[in-house]
Amino acid sequence: MGILIGLLSFVLVVVCLLLGLLVLIQLPKKEAGMGMAFGSGAVDTLLGAGAGSALTSITKWLGGIFLGLCILLAWLGNMKNGSASAAKAVREAVSRSEAAAPATPAVNALVTPTNASPAASAPAPTAAPAK
Repeated sequence: MGILIGLLSFVLVVVCLLLGLLVLIQLPKKEAGMGMAFGSGAVDTLLGAGAGSALTSITKWLGGIFLGLCILLAWLGNMKNGSASAAKAVREAVSRSEAAAPATPAVNALVTPTNASPAASAPAPTAAPAK
């Protein structure tokens, strides 16, 4: 599982770099900007007049691949960490703590006299049995 996540992460980085490069070389709306600085005129010369639509199509595909890889990596990471088993462990810990809690009568915990002192409401100590 770790090798697959590492391989997909590497592919994601390559897709990110290609996507950034494609965005930078695309033709700008007003024929100025970063696209011209990185040689968008050379792209037209090399790839022809329809290069703008081809680059746009490739950018859309790489964007979809980027999104799919992100979702897949998030799902694989979730499966690797085992969040379902972690939730089960939390539920078991809560049930164990509830079982280990001392049983106190609800009446004594909820009903206390309003005019009694704390010493009066405390239970009287009982004598230890003689041996």
